[in-house]
Amino acid sequence: MDAWILTLVTFFPIVGVIVLLFLPKERETAMRWTALLTAVITFVLSLIMLAGFESSDPDLQMVVRLTWFSIGDLHIEYFLGVDGLSILLVLLTTFLMVLALLSTWTAIVDRVREFMIFFLLLEVGLVGVFLGMDLFLFYVFWEFTLVPMYFLIGVWGGERRMYAAIKFFLYTMAGSILMLLAIIWLGLDGGTFSIPDLIKAQAIPANLQFWLFLAFAAAFAIKVPMWPFHSWLPDAHVEAPTAASVILAGVLLKMGTYGFLRFNLGIFPQASVRLAPWIALFAVIGILYGAAVAYAQKDVKKLVAYASISHLGFVMLGLFALNLQGLQGGILQMINHGLSTGALFLIVGMLYERRRTREMDAFGGLWKVMPIYAGLTLIVTLSSMGLPGLNGFVGEFTILLGSFGSIAIGSEGFAILAAVGVILAAVYMLYMFQKLFLGPLDNEKNKRLPDLNRRELLTLVPIVILIFWIGLYPRPFFGLTEASVEKVVQLVSSAAMAMR
Repeated sequence: MDAWILTLVTFFPIVGVIVLLFLPKERETAMRWTALLTAVITFVLSLIMLAGFESSDPDLQMVVRLTWFSIGDLHIEYFLGVDGLSILLVLLTTFLMVLALLSTWTAIVDRVREFMIFFLLLEVGLVGVFLGMDLFLFYVFWEFTLVPMYFLIGVWGGERRMYAAIKFFLYTMAGSILMLLAIIWLGLDGGTFSIPDLIKAQAIPANLQFWLFLAFAAAFAIKVPMWPFHSWLPDAHVEAPTAASVILAGVLLKMGTYGFLRFNLGIFPQASVRLAPWIALFAVIGILYGAAVAYAQKDVKKLVAYASISHLGFVMLGLFALNLQGLQGGILQMINHGLSTGALFLIVGMLYERRRTREMDAFGGLWKVMPIYAGLTLIVTLSSMGLPGLNGFVGEFTILLGSFGSIAIGSEGFAILAAVGVILAAVYMLYMFQKLFLGPLDNEKNKRLPDLNRRELLTLVPIVILIFWIGLYPRPFFGLTEASVEKVVQLVSSAAMAMR
C-alpha cells in the first residue's frame, strides 16, 4: 500500500471522470455528488498518505519508480515520491478541492458534467506536479494543468472570460517553453531526468547554473506570479468562476513557489545564493505593489487578487532567505495563503450569488442582515492581515525572522520593507470589511439578503478551524517540513561555502 498510495492519490479522480462520462445528461445532481464523493475519497487517501509519512526522514518516501520509456541510454520514469517539501501542498490540494466543489452546488448550472470533469482532471494535474520526481513527468503534469483551468475560465467565467483564459494560457506557456529547454539540457547532460539524482550529483558548473536557474525561474515566476509577471492574475481571478478562483489562488499559484523550492534551490544552489538578493528585491516590490493596488480596487474580487500578489511576495522572500526559519515560514505561508485567500474567494462568491455584483460601493451594513457571514468573514480577514493567534501571523512572523537574519539576501532592509507590507495589508483588508459590513444599511436590495445556509457553513467552517489551529499550535505543521528543509539548507550552505 505504501508503494502505491501516491498513485492512488494522484489518479483516483479519473475514476470519478469515468463515472461522470456514463451518467445520463439529465442527472445533474448525481453528477455533483459523484464529483464531490470522488474528491472526498481522494482527500481520505491523502490522509492515509499522511498517516504513513515519517516526518523525521528528510528523503523521499512511499516512492514508486518504474521505467516509463527509454530513448537510447536515457530513461524517462514514472517516479512519484513525497517529502516534507510537498506533503502539506498535496493535503492542501485535496482539501480545497472538496470545499470548492461544495461551492458549485448552485453556482454552476450549465454543462455540469463538463465542469466536474475538468475540475477532477485539474486535481490530477496539481497533485502530480507536487509528487512527480522525474523532470519529464513533472513537465507533463505542469502543462496538463493548463488545459482544465483554461476551459474552467473560458467556458464558465465572466463577460471577458475568453480574454482572461487566453492571457493565462499564453503567459504560462511562454515561461514553460524556457523550462522545457532547460529540462532537455539537464536530461542530456546528466544522463537522467530524476530530480533526486540530479540534486545528489551537483555536477552543473556555476556559470551554467545561472542560465538554467533563469530558465526555470521564468516559468515559476509567471506562475507565482512575481512582479512584474503578474498581469495575467487579476484578469483570470475576476473572470473565473468561484470554485476555479479558489483552486487558482489556493493551489495553482503554489506550483510556482514549490518549483523555486524544489528545483531552483535543489538543482541550482550556487545560482540561488548568487541571485537571492535580486529575488528578495522583486519579492518586496511585489509585496508593496500588490498592497497599494489592492487598496485602489472597487471590485472586491480584484482586491483579493492583488492581495495574493502581495502575500506570495512574502513566500518568495522567505524561500530566498535560504535559512531554516525563512524556508519553513515560506512553506507554511503557502498553506496559509491557500486557506485564507481560498476562503476569501468563497466568501466573495457567496455574496455574488446573492447580489450578482462585486462592487464594494453596492454594499454596506451587511452585518445587520448576515451576522454569521460577517463573523466568519471577519475571522478570515484578520487571518489574511496577519493578526496574532491566527495562521497568517505565524507564517509572516517566521518569514520576517528568517529574512532579518539572512546572510543570503544581505540586507535587513528587505525585511523592514516587507513589514511595511504587513501594515498595508491591514489597511486594505479592513477597508474592504468596512465597505461591505459596516455603516448604514441603506440599499434596499441588501436588506433581504439571506445569511449562510448549511452547505455554505460546511464550506467555510473547516477553513476557519484550520486558521485557528495553525495560528495557535503550528508545531505539527512545522514538524512535517523541518527535516526536509534542513536538508535543503545544508545543500545551499555547502554551495555558498564553495563559492567563497
